[in-house]
Amino acid sequence: MADETPVLDLLSSMTADSIEASSLDPDALMLVRIAALVAVDAPPASYVMNIAAAGDVGVDAEQIQGVLTAVAPIVGTTRIVAAAGNIARALAIEIGLAELAAEAASESDF
Repeated sequence: MADETPVLDLLSSMTADSIEASSLDPDALMLVRIAALVAVDAPPASYVMNIAAAGDVGVDAEQIQGVLTAVAPIVGTTRIVAAAGNIARALAIEIGLAELAAEAASESDF
């Protein structure tokens, strides 16, 4: 059976490789990546992957808010507002995916 998520798998691998190759601590690296997402006005899907990876290394919502506060003078209000909206949409996507997975798991129990 062919891999069903080759792009996601590649992106996950690239994220893991960047954590391993960087001289930054994993949490600092993920915070820098989130700052970069804000700077480039990344779409919600980009935040989904990176916030999940950030959570995996122990980054919490307060730290992400700290990043938004730190970069606000550089990127401006519009980018911060856009990033906050994209992060909220990313979290909604994550919740929706988790609910679908839970439904699928409960249906397979029958």
